[in-house]
Amino acid sequence: MRLTVFGTGYLGATHAACMAELGHEVLGVDVDPDKIAALRAGRVPFYEPGLEELLVKHTASGRLRFTTSYEEAAAFGQVHFVCVGTPQRADSGAADLRHVDAVVDGLRAHLGDAPALVVGKSTVPVGTAGRLAERLEGKAELAWNPEFLREGFAVQDTLRPDRLVLGVRSKPAEALLREVYAPVIDAGTPVVTADFPTAELVKTAANAFLATKISFINAMAEVCEATGADVSVLARAIGHDERIGSRFLRAGIGFGGGCLPKDIRAFAARAEELGTGRSLAFLREVDAINLRRRERTVELSRELCDGSLEGKRVAVLGAAFKPDSDDIRDSPALDIACRIHLQGGEVTVFDPEAMDNARKAYPALDYAVSAPDAVRGADLVLHLTEWPQFAALDPAELAAATVRPRIIDGRGFLDGARWAAAGWEFRALGRPAQPRQERP
Repeated sequence: MRLTVFGTGYLGATHAACMAELGHEVLGVDVDPDKIAALRAGRVPFYEPGLEELLVKHTASGRLRFTTSYEEAAAFGQVHFVCVGTPQRADSGAADLRHVDAVVDGLRAHLGDAPALVVGKSTVPVGTAGRLAERLEGKAELAWNPEFLREGFAVQDTLRPDRLVLGVRSKPAEALLREVYAPVIDAGTPVVTADFPTAELVKTAANAFLATKISFINAMAEVCEATGADVSVLARAIGHDERIGSRFLRAGIGFGGGCLPKDIRAFAARAEELGTGRSLAFLREVDAINLRRRERTVELSRELCDGSLEGKRVAVLGAAFKPDSDDIRDSPALDIACRIHLQGGEVTVFDPEAMDNARKAYPALDYAVSAPDAVRGADLVLHLTEWPQFAALDPAELAAATVRPRIIDGRGFLDGARWAAAGWEFRALGRPAQPRQERP
């Protein structure tokens, strides 16, 4: 089939390349000519494992092309996917839908008489699809097909998703989407057919649940710190309950990125608009718990530096909001780094993939070429993004490079006993202090 994908950011570029991998002819569309030029040359403007290989493969085969022309896209596509961002508005927690509206209006202006299906994938407030369907009436049918991508696993999640949600108003629209995803469906992926509001709510409800689960264990970490309990053991114990499960129960500095924080705020804002604000009032506390973990990490850093961060050298391992990504949007690691810098700390950051993005966004911080380089001469080390490379570091070698071997594991990811045995004073949120062991 001939598909267009409007928006070539994280979602759009991934969707375009993966649809080509499924055998379709795909035309990616974006208003940014520099981004289009990079994609045509086989360069992905962000880090996502496996994506660049697909891009190179299918631009070379001719199955995947890119353009800035809405007119070309309207003439080319049978199915048009809308994959643009819906960031948080500057004046409230609500979602900014300007990019979605602009794509729909721009495409509508060029659609002819041939049947066309416009498919929304962007995360939007419930009620958006119905409004857009009215705009397209007489020109194209609308469907809503939310995305469920995890950064670092986006290619896998597109080609082998755990479910497909098809928000449709007609059997022909459903049949067309099933044809688009035929290889995925044939591989056994469950398909949920829904109306527009339900399809829109699936994504926001899923993100709200995940954010709540993460903030729940971080709330338990606050209680553990006050009582001397160990949140890692607590999480393991309750995780054995099959009604709860162990995933997303690792306490730490909380969630960030371009999805969960803005999506739960937009969900709560939309509930207020609908007159059901009390039903989602808990999401404001979920957000608050998440942000408190950042404050607590700074507070603990100050405690370990004898009450003041002024003039202290602090190494921060991690800049991306999660591993396997160079995304620094609402990064807890960089937020903490900046707070320490504002309190007079001399902060040096290292991340395997996000260094360029971090330098551009936070030029006041210092940056190292490696983890050992970052910790050299440090009074304190903060582990804030759980890259496997950091877990594989030799704590004994790093200890020798520091002024005082003290580390806060902000992700509950490191082996505390191993670091303590190598001479480190080891701290992790919600867990008792791991005293350093004197090495023979």
